[in-house]
Amino acid sequence: MRLSVFMLCICLASLAQAAPYTPKDGNAVIEHLPRRADATQIALRALRAQLSSNPQDMALATSLAQRYIGLARSETDPRYLGYAQAALAPWWRQTAPPAPVRLLRATILQSTHQFGAALQDLDAVIEQEPANGQAWLTRATVLTVQGQYSKATADCARLSAFTAQLVTVTCIANVAGVTGRAAKSEQLLDLTLRRSTGAAPEMESWALTLLAEMATRRGETALAETRYRQALAQHPRDSYLLGAYSDFLLDQQRPLEVIKLLKDQQRIDALLLRYALALQAVSDQAAALATATEELTARFNAAMQRGDTVHQREQARFALLLQHDARGAVQLAQKNWAIQKEVPDMRILLEAALAARDYPAAAPVLEWITVNNVEDVALQALVKKLGTQDGQKLGAAVQRRAL
Repeated sequence: MRLSVFMLCICLASLAQAAPYTPKDGNAVIEHLPRRADATQIALRALRAQLSSNPQDMALATSLAQRYIGLARSETDPRYLGYAQAALAPWWRQTAPPAPVRLLRATILQSTHQFGAALQDLDAVIEQEPANGQAWLTRATVLTVQGQYSKATADCARLSAFTAQLVTVTCIANVAGVTGRAAKSEQLLDLTLRRSTGAAPEMESWALTLLAEMATRRGETALAETRYRQALAQHPRDSYLLGAYSDFLLDQQRPLEVIKLLKDQQRIDALLLRYALALQAVSDQAAALATATEELTARFNAAMQRGDTVHQREQARFALLLQHDARGAVQLAQKNWAIQKEVPDMRILLEAALAARDYPAAAPVLEWITVNNVEDVALQALVKKLGTQDGQKLGAAVQRRAL
C-alpha cells in the first residue's frame, strides 16, 4: 500500500514481535542494533529525554513520532512504529485528539490494516483542516487499497490545490493503473516525473516504483527493471520497494539475485518470505531454506495467536508455495481479500484457487477484474489457466455470483 508524503512506501510488519528465538550457537548474531554513536540515534535520545520531562508537549511528541515513522521506513524496522505510538501516548486513546496527532495516529493505524479507524481519523482531520494535503493523500491511499476507486480518485483530484503536480498525478495513476486506464496514466506519470526537477527523493522513489509496477503489469520487463533500479538508487532500504522488486525477480526466475538483495533484510516478515522463496528455487540451499521456513512458521503462528491480520497475503503465499497447503492458502487469501484488494491480493487468491481447484473461491476476483478492467499480464495468465482447467465450473461459479 502506498502511504502519505513524508512516509511513502512504509508497508511494514506488525508492531508486536515474533515468537522468542533461542540461538543454537553462542556466537550467533541475533540483532544488529543501531550504533549508539550514530547521529540520528543521538538526536532521538535527546528528543526522548526532553519528552520524558514534558510528555504533554504535543509539538515535541509529534516531531519525535514523525522521526520514528520515517525511520520505520528507512530502516525497515517495525519497532519504530511502536515508538511513534508511545510518543503519542497522552493522546492516543482520546476520541478527538488534536489534528496533528490524529493524522499520525491514522498513519500508524493503517500500517496495521485498521482501515476503518484510520479513515475515521482522516475524515475528522479533513473536516477540521480541509486544506491538509497529507490527509487527502493518505485517505486516497487507504480507499485505493480497499478498492473504493471512485472515492480515491476524487481525493487525489483534491490534492492539486495543495501539493505539487507530481504528487497529484502519482496519486491518480495509482488508482488508474488498476481501473482500465493504465497506459495513459503511465505516460502522464512518466512525463510529469521527467518534468519535476528538484522533487524530493521520496517522491521520485514513489513515482518510479509505481511506474515499475505498471510496466511489469504490461509485461515490459526491461523497462520495469530499469525503473526498479532507479528507485532503489533513491531508497535502497525501502521495504515495499525491496518486496516489489524481489517479486519481479522471482517471476523472472532469478532467485540468486533475490538472495543477494535480501540477505540482510530478513527482519521484515514479507522480505523473509521472498528470501525463502528464492532459497527454494536454488538446489543447494536446503539448510538455509529449512531455517527460514521454521522462522516464518513461528512468526505467522505468533501473529495468529495475537489476532494480527496484517500479513494474511504473505501467509497465504507461505501456505501455498512453501507449505504446499492449497486449501489453507485459499482460506487465508479469502480473509485477506475481504480487507484489501490490490493486484497482489487478486493474484494470490487466484493462484490458491487454481491449485486447490476451488473455482467458487476464484469467482469474486474474476468478477472484480472484469468489472474494473484490471490490466495485468500475470492475472490474465491465471484467468486463462482457470478457464482452461474447467471452464464450465468456473463459468457456473461466476454466474451464481451474478444472480
